[in-house]
Amino acid sequence: MPADLVPLASTSQIERTPSKEDGIPADLEEDLRAFGCKLIHEAGILLKQKQVAVATAQILYQRFWYTTSMKQFGIGDVGMGALYLASKLEECPLRMRDLINVYDLLLQRNAHTLSKGKETFKYAPMSYFGNTFYDLKDALVVAEMQILKRLGFNVHVVLPYGTLINYLRVLGLTSRKDACAKAWGYLNDALQTPVYALYAVPTIVSAAILLTSRHLDIALPSSSPNCWWDLFDAPWEDVWSVCGYIMRLYRDRTPEDRMRVLKLVSKKDVRRWLEDDAVTLS
Repeated sequence: MPADLVPLASTSQIERTPSKEDGIPADLEEDLRAFGCKLIHEAGILLKQKQVAVATAQILYQRFWYTTSMKQFGIGDVGMGALYLASKLEECPLRMRDLINVYDLLLQRNAHTLSKGKETFKYAPMSYFGNTFYDLKDALVVAEMQILKRLGFNVHVVLPYGTLINYLRVLGLTSRKDACAKAWGYLNDALQTPVYALYAVPTIVSAAILLTSRHLDIALPSSSPNCWWDLFDAPWEDVWSVCGYIMRLYRDRTPEDRMRVLKLVSKKDVRRWLEDDAVTLS
């Protein structure tokens, strides 16, 4: 696949993301990226959307944050716009009203979690003649437009699943259902990280296979010059780096860190947090 068809972030974009330039810590940005992808995934399940569209939306969402700061756009709005755009790209379009309803439900559930209410969450449908619906509709349209604009209309996405099947067949692992399922799961989890905007698909697939082989104790040739990842032109340093991104998803987080992420879904909340943080530091 020609490199220009699969846009990856530049070194300067990786070292100094727009969000980092605006004062958002790297660990917080990473958590907000992951939470936004979880919202996309949950919305896709509720809408019974195809996996290819959900995965494409998450990759576009991750690319977007290398061009724009979370101070300028909320992760909820951008996730909604990415899913709407990806559904068109994969020819399984969603009704705008359905998508808005689902995101309203997810945002209400998020607010209920923040309130720490003891009562069971109950969704309160919005009025279609109230401000909430039209605010979300405007946010959706703007988010879709901004994704296209800031990515330069380069929304080509290569999904890793076909490559995974080919690599497992080469390594003789297709008969191991547990290995296939685990590697597939790692690729899905990797969608919550920026790796699809940083590395080529062969490298990401090799990382998923490496994690699978380590966790299931599957012996693969790993001694030079017969390293299995060399078959797929995947540099070891990059494969190991992708493994690190994926494994960080599973790290323990304090309740305070979890609540902090839930509080920063909108750009207004992020701006308020940055102002409060500046006041605290001063």
